[in-house]
Amino acid sequence: MGQPVRVRVPPSAPRLAWLTGTLSVPPHNILIFMYYVYILYSKKDGKLYVGSTPELKKRIEKHNKGYVAATKNRRPLSLIYYESYISERDAKRREIFLKGGKGHAELKIQIEDTFKKIKYKYS
Repeated sequence: MGQPVRVRVPPSAPRLAWLTGTLSVPPHNILIFMYYVYILYSKKDGKLYVGSTPELKKRIEKHNKGYVAATKNRRPLSLIYYESYISERDAKRREIFLKGGKGHAELKIQIEDTFKKIKYKYS
């Protein structure tokens, strides 16, 4: 087995070919880049932070080391939820939705047990 081929699968014909199995590169040689929407909980102020990134682990580390201005003074932070997407635009769209009122309402239902566990107070 050779080295994996790094392929960014765009939301176009190559992506469709990959999804339908007609792409010429064998599937085990394809690394799909995922984009993540994540929610952090600040243990300091009890509030949530919603963001998106292609590298979830590194981004969480940056948040907790204080390298992200929006959360620098809200540490420590815990990852309480994330979703993954093949399309960066889909991830960004979802991030924007979750930051709004309807998105917050959806989260109250979707991760209700997590909110109870961390004693998150809905605002």
